[in-house]
Amino acid sequence: MNQQHIFRDFDKAIEALKGEVLTMAGLTRQNLERAMRSLLERDIDLARSVIADDADVDDLERQIDQSGIDILVRFHPVASDLRLVITSMKMAHNLERISDHAVNIAKRSKKICKSTMVEDASLTEPLYSLADKLLRDALMAYTDANVTLGEGLKVRDKELDQLHKQMIASLSARLEDSNGRSENLLHLIFVARSIERIGDLAVNIGEDAVFLGEARDIRHEHRRNSAEEGESPVS
Repeated sequence: MNQQHIFRDFDKAIEALKGEVLTMAGLTRQNLERAMRSLLERDIDLARSVIADDADVDDLERQIDQSGIDILVRFHPVASDLRLVITSMKMAHNLERISDHAVNIAKRSKKICKSTMVEDASLTEPLYSLADKLLRDALMAYTDANVTLGEGLKVRDKELDQLHKQMIASLSARLEDSNGRSENLLHLIFVARSIERIGDLAVNIGEDAVFLGEARDIRHEHRRNSAEEGESPVS
């Protein structure tokens, strides 16, 4: 096989891998959006579709892993090409976990939809809005290898964490005077937890985007910085 043919096959494999990741990212965001709509609009059919479509996300994760392994074995990529394969496989794992959280939200939504109206569900909307922006920008950072955008997600996630704490405190206080709503309030607490975790996973994708763009591993940098400054590291 001549060198030109090898290069052409390699380029096709890389483009196919990137296409699979983008498809998976689109399905994952769609699942999350529909899960939240099912909760906010009390649409049980949307919740069911999220749960059913999660299998497509799982299939794509397996396909991306297989595509990445095939590229590593066949072409032995180096430098930025190698980083692209590695980050794509890691990104697929993070996207699969995000979709799992969307399923968790959908399952909680199904249970809430079967009960009386829960006005407290609207409390999740600002939290979701922040998490979705983090996820959107994380995906953009990966697509464009935008180091600045990817690196900035960690600081922005702190705002999501703070809002999450406030929401948990508010819902917990309402549990004391729930008037039969305690089960639904607990469902919302778990929904909030899933949204907060989605923010963390978006940060992971942003960190991978930095590695893709600059071959720099910024994971746990905040811990190292805290240790150098003599502070106790906080997760």
